Amino acid sequence: MITPTTFLYGHDAATGVATITLNRPDRLNALTFAVYDELRRTFRALADEPGVRVVIITGNGKAFCSGGDVHDIIGALFSRDQHGLLEFTRMTCDLILAIRQCPRPVIAALNGTTAGAGAVIAAACDLRIAAASAKIAFLFTKVGLSGADMGAAWLLPQLVGRGRATELLMTGEFVAADDALRIGLYNRVVPDGDALMAATELARKLTAGPSRALEITKQAIDREATMDLEAALEFEARTQAALMTHADFREAYEAFVAKRPPKFR
Repeated sequence: MITPTTFLYGHDAATGVATITLNRPDRLNALTFAVYDELRRTFRALADEPGVRVVIITGNGKAFCSGGDVHDIIGALFSRDQHGLLEFTRMTCDLILAIRQCPRPVIAALNGTTAGAGAVIAAACDLRIAAASAKIAFLFTKVGLSGADMGAAWLLPQLVGRGRATELLMTGEFVAADDALRIGLYNRVVPDGDALMAATELARKLTAGPSRALEITKQAIDREATMDLEAALEFEARTQAALMTHADFREAYEAFVAKRPPKFR
């Protein structure tokens, strides 16, 4: 059973939707060492959590996540040697890997300001539903670090293209919600206060779908990003042929013939 102590977690057994809520609203849900570590362990545990079909991550208060806590993380890093710094940066990257490797669809419900590490976490999710006030920035160059942090230089070009990604990562400037939607960084923008509700509605639609097929789709999007066309076509041919032996494929056919909604596993 998943029982985190540094953020909130809920699982609606009736719908199969699990919700992670960052819960440091007084610090704009800034991340600490403990939150980073528990988030990555939770996303790995979700792969085998019974009954979980879709995951939502959101924040409590007026921000989704403002990035690493200035005092609890950034200030503390000055006391670390090179080995200790690398240990930290690898941990942050492992969180992103855990989100991408989670076989369940992950939806970010961006309820407000999304910055730094929070922006990369949002980019790592499969879908992003944002409140109108959810401005976003990849702030790393603002503090003298590379804009390529936590996989941002791999994730962002896939979402918005190389040119837009270069601008966002080099300037570190905030992007308003409507602009983020226009360039493809957000999937949908909703009124303030509605992001979690909209994300939950979308999650419930996905829970009615074929979990294995959704898992393979997520894997394909990442794996094919580094393939040439010939390799991608072969990968898709093999995985699709395998899915044709899965019970969900037959269920979809039988439901169509019977003129009823499919009941996927």
